[in-house]
Amino acid sequence: MTTPLAYDDTYIRGILRRTRVIAMPGASTSWNRPSFFVMKYLQRKGYRVIPVNPRAAGQEILGEPVVGSLGDIGSPVDMVDIFRNSEAAGQITDEAIAIGAKSVWMQIGVRNDDAAKRATDAGLDVVMDRCPKIEFSRLCGELSWLGMNSGVISSKRRRI
Repeated sequence: MTTPLAYDDTYIRGILRRTRVIAMPGASTSWNRPSFFVMKYLQRKGYRVIPVNPRAAGQEILGEPVVGSLGDIGSPVDMVDIFRNSEAAGQITDEAIAIGAKSVWMQIGVRNDDAAKRATDAGLDVVMDRCPKIEFSRLCGELSWLGMNSGVISSKRRRI
């Protein structure tokens, strides 16, 4: 059994604030897939999201051309948001290091401790088993389908 991961809100917030361009390996052309929802949300929050999917290379997802691999992007990437399984996250993390990404973010259910160590050793920030859409929404106190239990908005007076 693996230990649950805990990240400080300041760490997560810092990554989200520094990020402008996100590459999304595992992005789907299907409107009803989680990666599609996350991409759409992040675009609406001002991020440029580049879909990475070798089977859909040359197509478009939400107005962005799909590339076959991270190496095909050809411009700087701040974050690589991995919508692939934990095993595939290893190779994708190595590609993220190779293209000079600043952070690797592994989606909910995706965890690869060896890849995380390689990324951290290379100077990248790493988040595993989390969703940037959910974290952005939670940290900004947005009330949406996620509900009101964000920990940011409360009817109780905060003690400073």
